[in-house]
Amino acid sequence: MMNIRNIAIIAHVDHGKTTLVDKIMHHCSLFRENEKTGELILDNNDLERERGITITSKNVSVVYKDTKINIIDTPGHADFGGEVERVLNMADGVLLLVDAFEGPMPQTRFVLQKAIGLGLKPCVVINKVDKENCTPEEVHEAVFDLMFELGAEEWQLDFPTVYGSAKHNWMSEDWQHPTDSIEPLLEMVLEHIPEPIMREGSPQMLITSLDYSSFTGRIAIGRLQRGVLKENMQISLVKRDRTVTKSRIKELHTFEGLGRIKVSEVHAGDICALVGLEGFEIGDTVADIENPEGLATIAIDEPTMSMLFTINDSPFFGKDGKFVTSRHLKERLEKELEKNLALRVEPTDSADKFMVFGRGVLHLSVLIETMRREGYELQIGQPQVIIKEINGVKCEPVEELTIDLPENVSGRAIDMVTLRKGEMQSMEGKGERMICKFIIPSRGIIGLRNQLLTATAGEAIMTHRFLEYQPLKGGIPERLNGSMVSMENGTAIPYSIDKLQERGRFFIDPGENIYEGQVIGENSRQDDMTVNVTKTKKLTNVRSAGADDKARIVPAVKFSLEEALEYIQKDEYVEVTPNHLRLRKIFLKEVERKRNKL
Repeated sequence: MMNIRNIAIIAHVDHGKTTLVDKIMHHCSLFRENEKTGELILDNNDLERERGITITSKNVSVVYKDTKINIIDTPGHADFGGEVERVLNMADGVLLLVDAFEGPMPQTRFVLQKAIGLGLKPCVVINKVDKENCTPEEVHEAVFDLMFELGAEEWQLDFPTVYGSAKHNWMSEDWQHPTDSIEPLLEMVLEHIPEPIMREGSPQMLITSLDYSSFTGRIAIGRLQRGVLKENMQISLVKRDRTVTKSRIKELHTFEGLGRIKVSEVHAGDICALVGLEGFEIGDTVADIENPEGLATIAIDEPTMSMLFTINDSPFFGKDGKFVTSRHLKERLEKELEKNLALRVEPTDSADKFMVFGRGVLHLSVLIETMRREGYELQIGQPQVIIKEINGVKCEPVEELTIDLPENVSGRAIDMVTLRKGEMQSMEGKGERMICKFIIPSRGIIGLRNQLLTATAGEAIMTHRFLEYQPLKGGIPERLNGSMVSMENGTAIPYSIDKLQERGRFFIDPGENIYEGQVIGENSRQDDMTVNVTKTKKLTNVRSAGADDKARIVPAVKFSLEEALEYIQKDEYVEVTPNHLRLRKIFLKEVERKRNKL
């Protein structure tokens, strides 16, 4: 039996978790000398690479000084909190990664709170000490204060710390004396992270994550809490509602490097994957066949936002995607529910529409983007926050918002947030930048990022995390400008766009196919305006020198998926197909829109 350490790496988004895991894997020589591995090895799906964020947690294991270290890379966004809560159950300790310049950020606090609550031993890594104006000692103090505030016990407050730069591949106990490798970090893990407790007795394992193989079906992943699991062993599955079903393990795998290897038995403390179990869900316990004992199941934070998912019924449906019917949509959402714990799906009075509940716009937009790449066509309604009644008072979710921006534009940003019912908590200067903290209703955050980036010339960094439910704060101003809506099906003509440019800005390019009821631009006034951009110029046989002016067309505004979702109003949908994002009115004909407005 090898010694084992199970650690989860937690940090705010962009503080360098995945980069650190890369360096650990290289140090423990997982790869051949000449192997080209690239950066951010664990961010292995396209979406994660494009956005530069971790969305799903990954397991990898390395061997250092005859000790097997199971590392779990976790997402840093609060929208993926469901993912973090699950995987922390597999760890015995956490590496808390903090940026030496930014210090502890909202997400650091969110994930650390979960880890301290589970009684895990924290080890602190202060990363990016090569940044200008960074203050590693002050950050170390701030981490201590944060842990104290979160109610850490004395043994947790006595945490070891290393300083370094994951990017430049060094860690050291003193940040002013760089070393040449990340060995001090691994030494700290061996010394301070406790070994898993080898409990004797009947086997018990909580299923904390899922994998899928088209060859063997669904695979259950978790950490064996006690006992031994063997190949072909008969076991009981204790469900969330405490009912018991019988099943059999066909194959056992443990993690080795980036992959898994087949083993004949697994001892308590190791993280393993079970093949061949039937009908299991995350949160179920694998237990003894004779006298099954269930473990406490995973509690997940409630969703705070909902969106309406419906089939694509625009005139262009079925031109791009392979999956367009409500049956396809329903099956895909049910499949997502198996592994995405923080998601809920509810049917509506119509068979074509589903209410999907999640942790925030980002959480749901990642699901939509994944579906779109798989060939689905669907339409999404405006994001709505979930309002609960607590003790007879209507309450809405409230978030803690942190904005990091240049000092000279901080005034405008504060105005924007206070307009949206945000209350300022603190404001501190760091060099030429200001860090402002607010408490703001979740409704107020929808659409705020776009406005902030425009007002600060793209320099604002905005992060937020769910805080609690508070009584409703009253109305929040919505988008002021109306939409420009197409009145014809056809092709957008440059001549028409040129003549209409002073009425607002366009979202479509000349030559693009459009349909009646599609939102093709933003009106410069408050009300919606129907326009015809399919008109060509009437030609006459009279020619004069000044008659044919060139059309000068301003480039169209192109939205990303989140921007489109935050931009639309109540009577609009975003139509999502594998190759296009279009905005449209729910009622395509103007007559129907007027009739339904009354």
